[in-house]
Amino acid sequence: MARDVDRVAALDHAQDCGEVGLRLGGGDLADHVLTITSGQRKLGILCCFSGHFFLAAPVHYACGRTPATAESSSTAPHAKPAPLVLGEASARAVAALVAKHGESQRAAAEAGVARVAARWSANDGDAAAFEAFCTKHFVADPAEHTRLLARVEGALEQISGHLYEMRRTLRRHHDLRGDEFEGVDDILAQFDPSPDLSEQLYRQKLAHLALLNFARPKLDEMLRDGPSWSVDQWVGARVAHQFGPRIPAELSDRARKNSFEAGKFVADFHVPVGGLVDANGKRWFEADRRLIAHWLVREEIKAGYGDPDGVHKQRALSWVMARHIDGTIPVRVMNGSEKRDWNPAKNTVAGGEPGELLGLVRYEHWIKNFRMAQEFDPLYPEEPTAIARKFALEREMPETEVEKLMVDLLESPVRKDIAAFMAKKLGRTLEAFDIYFDDIVEAKPAGEMNAAVKARFSDVKDLERKLPTVLRELGFSAEDADFLGTRIRVEVCKGAGHAMRPELEGYGAWLRTSSLEKEIGWDGFDTAMHELGHNLEQLCSTYFVKRPAMRGVPNTACTEAFAFLYQSLAKRVIGVESAAEAERQFAVDSVATMLAACQIAGPSLLELRAWRWLYANPKATAAELRAEVLRIAQDLWKSYYERDFGQDPYNILAAYQHMIAHPLYLPDYTLGHMMSHQIRSYMRGKDLAAETKRITSLGCLTPDLWMRRAVGSPVSPEPLARDAAVGLKFLGHAATR
Repeated sequence: MARDVDRVAALDHAQDCGEVGLRLGGGDLADHVLTITSGQRKLGILCCFSGHFFLAAPVHYACGRTPATAESSSTAPHAKPAPLVLGEASARAVAALVAKHGESQRAAAEAGVARVAARWSANDGDAAAFEAFCTKHFVADPAEHTRLLARVEGALEQISGHLYEMRRTLRRHHDLRGDEFEGVDDILAQFDPSPDLSEQLYRQKLAHLALLNFARPKLDEMLRDGPSWSVDQWVGARVAHQFGPRIPAELSDRARKNSFEAGKFVADFHVPVGGLVDANGKRWFEADRRLIAHWLVREEIKAGYGDPDGVHKQRALSWVMARHIDGTIPVRVMNGSEKRDWNPAKNTVAGGEPGELLGLVRYEHWIKNFRMAQEFDPLYPEEPTAIARKFALEREMPETEVEKLMVDLLESPVRKDIAAFMAKKLGRTLEAFDIYFDDIVEAKPAGEMNAAVKARFSDVKDLERKLPTVLRELGFSAEDADFLGTRIRVEVCKGAGHAMRPELEGYGAWLRTSSLEKEIGWDGFDTAMHELGHNLEQLCSTYFVKRPAMRGVPNTACTEAFAFLYQSLAKRVIGVESAAEAERQFAVDSVATMLAACQIAGPSLLELRAWRWLYANPKATAAELRAEVLRIAQDLWKSYYERDFGQDPYNILAAYQHMIAHPLYLPDYTLGHMMSHQIRSYMRGKDLAAETKRITSLGCLTPDLWMRRAVGSPVSPEPLARDAAVGLKFLGHAATR
């Protein structure tokens, strides 16, 4: 997928959940099993999202900030050790600690002992062992407490960092194109080098030591008190948040397998379009062409704007999207055995019946994801749903706040003016697929753009070699350009593209993109610039943040902000846009970003509401889920899109495959567009390189605090809507001159 709105988040959160990274254990799988793209907390098999050491179970099941313990007990399947009654032992431990350290330590002792009691099991010892552990390992002296924090922080950095690097290497051939080993790469990608780690962190008492001494604040406390915290307070919170529920190994293993299978379903869903015909019977693609849904189907819809008769191709491809959404693609078309004409609008093959259809497989995967989430729910009494865990633990933004941001964006008055601008530009009434339109000004022909890329970079390795030069041209000092540019490895992947961060100093970032057979091509380079933005965030937030527990950014939307920012510079890098055109380009990008943000906001809201419906109807079947998803798609369309784009026969808001591979990740793209524009708008007239380094080095605060320190205001759609309105006027005036 070569454009903004979706960099597969599958492990960074596998194949961006985020890009993904680890924070002190936090990652970017958007998930996922190795989150790929974005952010700092997605790790996948070493899931450390949002500050949790969660091995093996993808973030969207277990939580967002995957707990250090989210992985594993070596007991029998789902079997949990008999709970211990620790009330009296807890009281004795607190009394002993107060007697030893004074009444001033009572509150800290009570809280710490309670945290340990909540996680203590028979595997850790009896009540006497619990009491002895608490009285021995509680640290009251401030200097010693600081020393303990640094010691535990450093240990977790090494544990999570080395395991993360193992996971990156084990997934390498599965993710890359060109050296596949059938039957082997999948096994290596799913191999977990530490299946019992999270349980051992408890059994060997490291987790208990941390929970006894470091507070584990809830999101509302972090939002309220975080602005006044010291660095050590933030580090203590991040360390404590690495340890969550003790999840049975059997459950963790099944979650990992389910996540892998969902991701594989999406990665393998390439629709053959060689026999596709439009309403006039015209074929548009070579016989062996296949398009991955939804990404490349959408990109080919976009490509239709450059063809005088492209609207017929766009309508046909939108029906392909519709068939992918509702499961009515003919099986023979999908498996490639059907060579005759396929009319997706009528869903006929050679003018006749389509035969067997794919059916509910997409929604069966969605239901499996939900069922897995349900199994994790009881383990998180404070965040008892996948939705709560995604927002409170991983995203660290209240669910209602994020939903309001997206609704406010969609209700922006400027959208009506932008739609009128689009209709005038296209010379026709807008249709549902025009939500993908983003060519605000005339795009250069694909051949010309491909040639411009090839003139600058012969292939991905040439791009890799020249990255230090590219960074110098973008304003980085020679020292920073060399430091950052030489730590990025560029490779060609099977999917659309993703970025993977280093988790330890001494390692580099991985930039994965698509490529034409003998050259990168514009789409591949456009994707590469998006991933470069991720890489710069990842490297800066790893090497320029002093405390390991604070490395990374608050959530995947923050890293997407820099991905979109640097993607907007792609044309400048290959010399088809001069710096002198900056004002015009800012106007164009403001309008285009508004379109992109609104386009992804609808699918984001759809997925959120579908998950709410699932929790309200926990026994729903795949067929019932499909019906509800289609109903929500129509409801949202009527509320926020129909006025400008007319009716939608395709249910196009339900197209995004992230809903299957990376559950509940989509809002990060919407937030990423808003935040990226806020940052870019703030950076106008400022030093791009210096501000990139400053902002990405703020550390893993909450997103709200991070944005306030980055640009002086909280996350808001207002700057984007405002600049889009100004940009629209600028473009309208320019067009009349």
